[in-house]
Amino acid sequence: MSKSLKRVETALADAGQTVRIVEMPGSTRTAEEAAAAAGCAIDQIAKSIIFRGEDTGHVVLFITAGGNRVDPARASALAGQPLGRADADLVRAETGFAIGGVAPVGLIAPVQAFFDPRLLEFDVVWAAAGTPRHVFAIDPRKLLEITAATRADFVQG
Repeated sequence: MSKSLKRVETALADAGQTVRIVEMPGSTRTAEEAAAAAGCAIDQIAKSIIFRGEDTGHVVLFITAGGNRVDPARASALAGQPLGRADADLVRAETGFAIGGVAPVGLIAPVQAFFDPRLLEFDVVWAAAGTPRHVFAIDPRKLLEITAATRADFVQG
């Protein structure tokens, strides 16, 4: 088992969640791929979108419904700083995950995080489990609690 996958499994267990991590037969790097593999609506995919804080140089995490896009202006206002593109090295250094498999839990250090309220409209959402092929299903209210993210409106239109 990969270190990333083990961190996610441990974080969920430490939070009291009995969650089964599923290895999908194909890639789940995009929300569309993940929804097809999980057999769910695209908005039931909890995407982990990472930006780089231009003032701090640290990552900021936006957990959003699969069909939504993060609005850069809203996201920057919430983060309290301009946001830019986070490169693969920064994402791995600050989250412990590679792009395409960033889980919302099991990060190697706490990060500033925001949560899309659209996810709370479902009984179950699916999130990356630390690799491009592993996902887990969870009650979105529990995911919000575990991530300690701030519920906020940061999506386009």
